[in-house]
Amino acid sequence: MVSTLPTVTRARAHPLAQPLAAGAAVAVCTAGIALWNPGDDGIPLCPTKAMSGLDCPFCGGLRTVAALGRGDIARAADHNLLLTLLAPVAIVWWVMWVLAARDGRRAPVPRWSSRATRVTVTALVVFAVAFTVVRNVKVGGQTGWLASPAA
Repeated sequence: MVSTLPTVTRARAHPLAQPLAAGAAVAVCTAGIALWNPGDDGIPLCPTKAMSGLDCPFCGGLRTVAALGRGDIARAADHNLLLTLLAPVAIVWWVMWVLAARDGRRAPVPRWSSRATRVTVTALVVFAVAFTVVRNVKVGGQTGWLASPAA
C-alpha cells in the first residue's frame, strides 16, 4: 500500500550559520564588556577571591576581555595573562570551524581517544594550576606580577 501522507522535510540552515552566529555573539558580548568597562565601574569579586583572597585562573577575566575588546593587549595581559594567551587559540579554532563549515566538513572537535588531545588537555590543566600558584605567591610582601590587579 502506498502512503499518501505528505512527507515533512526539514529546512537545513546554511552551513555557515552556526559558526557565524557564535562569532557574532562573542563579538557583541566583547564589545558590550569593552563599553561597560568592568574595571571602571567596579564589579564584585569572584567567589574564590571573596572567600579565600586568592586569584583563581579566571580572576580578572572580564577586565581582560574589556581590554582585548579595546585592543589593549598589554593591559589585558596585566589583568589575566592566561586568558590573553588563550584568546588567539580560540580565534584560530573559530576560523577553522568557519572554514570547515564552508567546505561542508564537521567542526574541528578534539577526540578524547587521541593521545595528542589527552596530552594537550593535561598540559593546559598543569599550566592553569601552575599559573594559579605563581599568581598568588607573594615575594617580599608584594603580590606577584601575575596577580589580578584591583579594579
